[in-house]
Amino acid sequence: MDYERGASPTRIDEPQQGRSRAHCDWNFRLATVVSPPASRPEASDVIGAIELDPSDRLLATAGIARKIRFYTLATLLPHNPPAFLSHSSACDFYLCTPAKLSSLRFRPATGSRLIAAADYDGVVTEYDLENRESVFERHEHNGRRVWSVDFSAAGDLGASCSDDGVAKVWDPRSSAGGTAVHAGTRSVCCVEFDRVDNGPYLALGCADRRAYVYDLRATGAGPVAVFEGHERTVTYVRFMGGVRMLSSGTDGSHRLWEGSRELRAYRGHKNWRSFVGMSVWREGGLIGCGSETNEVFVYDLRWGEPIWVRGFGPAESGFTSAVYWRGAATGGHDDCTLIAGGSDGVLQFFSCRRNQPAG
Repeated sequence: MDYERGASPTRIDEPQQGRSRAHCDWNFRLATVVSPPASRPEASDVIGAIELDPSDRLLATAGIARKIRFYTLATLLPHNPPAFLSHSSACDFYLCTPAKLSSLRFRPATGSRLIAAADYDGVVTEYDLENRESVFERHEHNGRRVWSVDFSAAGDLGASCSDDGVAKVWDPRSSAGGTAVHAGTRSVCCVEFDRVDNGPYLALGCADRRAYVYDLRATGAGPVAVFEGHERTVTYVRFMGGVRMLSSGTDGSHRLWEGSRELRAYRGHKNWRSFVGMSVWREGGLIGCGSETNEVFVYDLRWGEPIWVRGFGPAESGFTSAVYWRGAATGGHDDCTLIAGGSDGVLQFFSCRRNQPAG
């Protein structure tokens, strides 16, 4: 893989009609709602991260509440649509953490046993779910808030990024300090290894309005690609396969890149100051994201306008803060699940099925 250097939507549950070429090939249906346990009225329960374990069995969420909550996925999703489940009970179990959390990632090659959490105190902590305890703390960012953590496909490399302007790569099997891949003056808000093509690349997004790709075989040579086009902080980056990359920013847009050329911008959701989540289901060609209007949006990669919008509640009551796509267990391209979390701690699960051609 070679890189080159270089109007508000209507709040509806149906496909957008009569808007440019955007056409919805999918049927979206609310399947499950999971409410947070009762807590102090003044306590914030913003969900900032949603993560599914490699076995497709365990769902983890985390955020401001200083807890990682774990749910057995099979108990949350109805087996016989159109059944609907509404859960208000507590999760299966949870782990208390010393700080607010910004990111979660299960470590590959460990089954579903180890999960890493990045926190506001500048620490990446690994937790052993068999013993339900922390087993290692990594201090790579001088106490500055860590925004994102990720692992390579084989689990032999980890990466983190922070408000200190640095993205580091480290060996999760060693206590040795990491190597700075990127060092700047502005916050680094997201990191992602190329797990699509299993290439030696690391992507990151920054508060300097740029996204970068580094070749881990020659980090000293600088980035092999620089994506410039966002008007504000780049909050998420996702490898799309080949030389394609997707980025998201607090300018209220996602942008699809090929090499260093922008192919398309996706607009409709509102994002000016918060992390609202962004996830891609590559097999189906769909982007999911939140919005500061307290809605969840879906875009088809072919069109710049949303194909589906769902309100979480009154816009003034909060915002959609995290999203996650779960593909079909069979690996098919015709059905999936979209999971969205809100700033009120509520999780909503939407079943997504491709419409079949008439006749």
